[in-house]
Amino acid sequence: MYRVESTDLNWRLLAKRQWPLALSLTGIVIAEAGALSGLGWWQVPGVLVICAIAVLAPRRPFDAALALAFAIVCVALSLRFLGVAIEPHFFISGANVSMTGAAMATISVLVREDSRWRAVVGTALVMAAMATTEVLGWPIVAPVEYRDWAPDPTSYLFGATLLLILSVGSGLHFRARDNERASQLAASVAAAQNAERMALARELHDVVAHYVTAIVVHAQAGQLSRETAEQVLPTIEASGYEALTAMRRLVGTLRDGESSGPAASSSLVDDVRALATESGLPVRLSFDLQDAVPQELARSVLRLVQESLTNTQKHASAVSSVDVALTSSEGALRLSITDDGVASGVPVGGSGGYGLVGMRERVELLGGTFSAGRREPTGWTVRAELPLA
Repeated sequence: MYRVESTDLNWRLLAKRQWPLALSLTGIVIAEAGALSGLGWWQVPGVLVICAIAVLAPRRPFDAALALAFAIVCVALSLRFLGVAIEPHFFISGANVSMTGAAMATISVLVREDSRWRAVVGTALVMAAMATTEVLGWPIVAPVEYRDWAPDPTSYLFGATLLLILSVGSGLHFRARDNERASQLAASVAAAQNAERMALARELHDVVAHYVTAIVVHAQAGQLSRETAEQVLPTIEASGYEALTAMRRLVGTLRDGESSGPAASSSLVDDVRALATESGLPVRLSFDLQDAVPQELARSVLRLVQESLTNTQKHASAVSSVDVALTSSEGALRLSITDDGVASGVPVGGSGGYGLVGMRERVELLGGTFSAGRREPTGWTVRAELPLA
């Protein structure tokens, strides 16, 4: 999989991420400078450039690897031309500790950020540059330091291999961690989007479908006679306006992030009474609220009552009574809605099958319990218990 270079990493984030490396390389360069003498100081500008490239590598990892390899070779060539060695050299003849650390950091970033093949190519070029410093530095270092004894190339090669494995392993570790974080973030975003879709679906079903059902029911009644039609036309008009208002709230939610549900008034009892009157059903109300009901919870209760009354209108016929009971005690709010209607067979306007699902989701999101089912000999019962705290 191709990974896009981190060109969007701004300077503030880069500084926050790379300051430990910058501080470490600065300390190493200062310590190495104490061992320099004469023409050896000519290596300092090149070493500083190499360290700077390593610190900036996260912005463009592959380009940084190319620039680092070029800078390392240039430093080695310039010192060879001057006839001085890189001091103090970390391996047999070239590359001091700061250059080695910069190379390791760049390889780690390259493996972490870039595609597999670019990481392989960039790592190979950096390693080739480090090897070049050894070849260029050997004619200068060998006559001075290896007159009495010969270094063991195998030991140095083993150490270099360990450092390479450490660099690549670090890059792979951070790459895996980044992928895991990206997967978790994608899952969180998907879950949030799904929750938002479900919330909007509940609002559409509970609010708009309620008013549209009322329009259909009254329109069917108006077809019976002209006098009935004249009586139900104002109700149809009012339901249409309410449906438009609800749709505007939903659009406002999508555009501005504002709450889409109708704001509950200060009196839950009055709101439930208004819903009962608006439904046109023979509703009998019973209230025994001993505790204050939070406004958000009150809005959910109104949704449950509204959807239950809508279901009665859609699915039941010959309804003579609908009992709505709302009580609270011991930190819990209990809602019970029962009717004695007979299943009408084909519901008004058809059935999407999401009414009970939406009510159950709404209650469970609030930490409550929900149940609904037929009652004997006829009718339907909806019960919900919601925590007040």
